[in-house]
Amino acid sequence: MIRDSGMPDRQAWESFFDPADILRRLRFQPGAGDVVDLGCGYGTFSIAAAQLTGATVHALDIDPLMIETTIGRARSLGLSNVRAIERNVVTEGTGLADACVAFAMLFNVLHAENPTVLLQEAFRILRPRGLLGIIHWVHEASTPRGPDLSIRPRPEQCRDWARQVGFVSEEPPISLPPHHYGLVLRKPG
Repeated sequence: MIRDSGMPDRQAWESFFDPADILRRLRFQPGAGDVVDLGCGYGTFSIAAAQLTGATVHALDIDPLMIETTIGRARSLGLSNVRAIERNVVTEGTGLADACVAFAMLFNVLHAENPTVLLQEAFRILRPRGLLGIIHWVHEASTPRGPDLSIRPRPEQCRDWARQVGFVSEEPPISLPPHHYGLVLRKPG
């Protein structure tokens, strides 16, 4: 089950990020292959990834309004490589084949009731040596939005969950001011 993320409106949300820069900091490699954004929201990072690569960007979200928004944004920018799909990844998986993507994004979704389900699905669809980027709200009450602190994961928790499903991590958390942190993990192979 996905729990309320405290998602701000699109304008406020996007004021927190320089999506292309964050993708680079999370070691996104434009020529590596297809990408998946599990919980794409407004398409903030799906669109940025699609602008950086010619590969397919699979943008999945449980909310039909988020999918509609992402499709509209891709069309308005002339991007034909965004494949936005309404899907409950927790209960249905992604619908993608094993080992078919080079980069997976789990951005602000690991406050789910069972985060390892999302991590297992990302692991399954990533190619060997594929990368997983994680972003989440910092664990501070001063953030303007975000999940309740009782369900907001710390970087160490995200890394531990990812390691439990098979990911390896060689890098410390990345500070993504003003309100987020990032992690980069790799599928062995």
